[in-house]
Amino acid sequence: MKFLLTVVISGLLLGIVAVASNPAPYYGALGLVVSSGFGCAILALLGMPFLALALFLIYLGGMLVVFGYSSALAADPFPESWGDESVFEYAAFYFLLIVVGLLYFGPTAYNFSAGVLSSVKEFLVVRSDVAGVAVLYGVGGMLMLFCAWVLLLTLFVVLELTRGLSRGALRAP
Repeated sequence: MKFLLTVVISGLLLGIVAVASNPAPYYGALGLVVSSGFGCAILALLGMPFLALALFLIYLGGMLVVFGYSSALAADPFPESWGDESVFEYAAFYFLLIVVGLLYFGPTAYNFSAGVLSSVKEFLVVRSDVAGVAVLYGVGGMLMLFCAWVLLLTLFVVLELTRGLSRGALRAP
């Protein structure tokens, strides 16, 4: 379990570095998807699978709209990729910053977080996300359908705004 959690946290840090070091929206959106996937995997490994699934769906819906909007507005035929020199320098700096932070804060943070979580595991008799599922589908079912409709409407509005150079609302001067 500790090995799997370490791999997932490493993937989360890799996704965060990918977002922070790249100026192109294409690769930044891919880094956001990777980091949100690993972040939700951490939640699922810690015993909250429904919260992880709900957050992942919300993140993917929001990032789909943001990615569609930013990639349509950024008409860069040759975006900077992770192999370019400037992006590699930023990524190396961020990795160095993470390693220094882990070496400085790592031992004390483990004693206060993971050690405490694994020591009180026997007292957890009620899952923390079961009540949320019942409330969401019982009372909030119509609100969830309304939110899905609003996300779909937002997607169509963004696609209509960025539809083309001659027909969309946002045109090049």
